[in-house]
Amino acid sequence: MTAPTVLIIGARSDIGMALAHHYAAAGHRVQLAARRMAEMEADAADIALRHGTSTSVHDLDILEPGSFAAFLDHLPVLPEVAICVVGLLGDQATAQTDLEAARLTMRSNYEGPALLTGLIANRMEKRGSGTIIGISSVAGERGRASNYIYGSAKAGYTAFLSGLRNRLSKSGVHVMTVLPGFVRTRMTAGMDLPARLTAEPAAVAEAIYRAAAKRRDVIYAKPVWRLVMTVIRAIPEGIFKGIKL
Repeated sequence: MTAPTVLIIGARSDIGMALAHHYAAAGHRVQLAARRMAEMEADAADIALRHGTSTSVHDLDILEPGSFAAFLDHLPVLPEVAICVVGLLGDQATAQTDLEAARLTMRSNYEGPALLTGLIANRMEKRGSGTIIGISSVAGERGRASNYIYGSAKAGYTAFLSGLRNRLSKSGVHVMTVLPGFVRTRMTAGMDLPARLTAEPAAVAEAIYRAAAKRRDVIYAKPVWRLVMTVIRAIPEGIFKGIKL
């Protein structure tokens, strides 16, 4: 039998690379997609050599929706699993006054990922099988002064994945939403992250792989985040707006 294929969108990220290694170790063929694909050639070769599987690299700019259909057309095969890891934290203080900075954050975290995920889902629906995994964020569960532009975009992507999951529930295509919480990556470098709430990329990849096999709908990479966000969502707005988070 042909080995199943996984497409990792945003593969140059720390979580993307961790997912690529995890799925390759489990026997999947790996498609790596990101901008500046030449920079991934060495990573692709390492994955192939280390895990004995085939890999391919594909150029993709999440800010260019007009290129998405051609990108999918040129993949060696429509993957069994597609994981969108694309994200841009941005700078809240800058984005509050710089419309282009805010727009970049919104497009990188919602518009591009949602449009591409939707196209992949349509092709999987036509085939009658597949798994879509979208990496969203706990920041999208309630707007906070410290990152509401990033959080609002992630909230949009969470809602998109929820609706897509509802629409495809009878189609053979499964949609899973991942809410990682804090992850120790290049994007969070320099931040003072609480150890009990912070995951390593390899642990996030393992949690995603296990949850996808069980066809889970929504997961937190570290289960403690489910409790944390339940508490945060339950705080009355009158009190919440006076809290610095």
